[in-house]
Amino acid sequence: MLKKILVLCVMCLPVVVNVAAAADKNKKEEPIEHLTDEQIYDELKKLALVFEVSRENFVEEADERKMLEAAMNGMLSALDPHSSYLNKDDFKDFNDKSTGEFGGLGIQITSDRGAVRVISPIDDTPADNAGIKAGDYITHIDDEPVFDLTLNQAVKKMKGKPGTKVKLTVISGDNEPKTITLKRAIIKVKSIKFEEKQLADADTDAPKIGYIRISDFGATTAKDLREAIKSLEKKKVIGYVLDVRNNPGGYLTAAIDVSDAFLDGGEIVSTRGKNKTDIDRSFAKPGDLTNGKPLVVLINHGSASASEIVAGAIQDNKRGIIMGSQSFGKGSVQQQKPLGDGTAIHITIARYYTPSGTSIQNTGITPDVEVLQSKVEPIEKRESAYSEASFRNSLKNDAAEKKAKAKEKSGKKDDEDDEKDLTDAEKDARDYQLQRGMEMVIAMSKMAEPVKKEEDKKD
Repeated sequence: MLKKILVLCVMCLPVVVNVAAAADKNKKEEPIEHLTDEQIYDELKKLALVFEVSRENFVEEADERKMLEAAMNGMLSALDPHSSYLNKDDFKDFNDKSTGEFGGLGIQITSDRGAVRVISPIDDTPADNAGIKAGDYITHIDDEPVFDLTLNQAVKKMKGKPGTKVKLTVISGDNEPKTITLKRAIIKVKSIKFEEKQLADADTDAPKIGYIRISDFGATTAKDLREAIKSLEKKKVIGYVLDVRNNPGGYLTAAIDVSDAFLDGGEIVSTRGKNKTDIDRSFAKPGDLTNGKPLVVLINHGSASASEIVAGAIQDNKRGIIMGSQSFGKGSVQQQKPLGDGTAIHITIARYYTPSGTSIQNTGITPDVEVLQSKVEPIEKRESAYSEASFRNSLKNDAAEKKAKAKEKSGKKDDEDDEKDLTDAEKDARDYQLQRGMEMVIAMSKMAEPVKKEEDKKD
């Protein structure tokens, strides 16, 4: 009987928890008063009674499975935003994501005070292409508010058959809400992209820098990274920019292996559970695959979890420069606990700590050099207010007038450049953080030259 009550007991928590969490966020946490076994049993009986009364008296036919799943989700969401109950479909979807290919919009989200907050869009996905950014809030899905949905329910509403459309209402910063219609697609996650780059407008003989973009930390990320470094080393790059901006994280093992690739030793990360003795430390093995070349890691407020582990390991081991803006601050470890019937619990079991013993949770990684993403704007107008054309009786240019009318008809202004039409080189030139990162690599390389020459003399 007690087992049955245990299953039935937690159905009434979801909405209450979210409201309480929002109201109490700024209050000082009070010590937890643990219940006795007898008190727990009494509360379970009461909640079981609530279930029975609700099922019998609700104005419409009650869906018991839906009620119980909501109950279990409510209990877990009371712990933290990342713990949840996974029914059979949810658990299958989670495992599908782990394979690196799944259907949807390509967006990593979390629960925040009852709303859905974007951790990060995945590169080259419908969400990314639509301009959804880290930190945005999704308030409605297909015109329905998300405030009474669990995180899994919100994810399920955004997923669907590839090619079908979904409408999202998004709030970005202090801007007014905007509605975006996205077309679902098969999301193929390619976690590593790499190439040799040069500074914008640099000469052809300018130094080449190895650029490695990690969009998430999956099962093949470490292997793909080793291949990328091997390829770039053959091209004689002077250093590396590791870009983990808007990377929502992934496997802990992948983050450890990525950090190890750039380190010759030292601690990478420690995870600490509930008990003081429950500490697991990971260390780098000898052998820096980049041979100690200058390294800059780019982070921003969309860099979370595994991205922060890598940035923290590089920073605390003084292996490179962390550049960009404050990271997201997700410093917790989740694990799936299967329940034996195709369902599971996704639950937080530990916290991440950087090698210096600093917790990432709620604070994130502070960059060594803060560089906020900016854009360079011309201070000179393309057309001066005073020119030949400003004279009253000046001769007209028929071709120019036709071009101006066509532009006015299309509604496009001279200074409105379509990002989709830009080449990769033009996008790089506009990426302020990337350009500053490459400049830092070049500066670090020049600083290292006298030291290397002095060491060569000693040899």
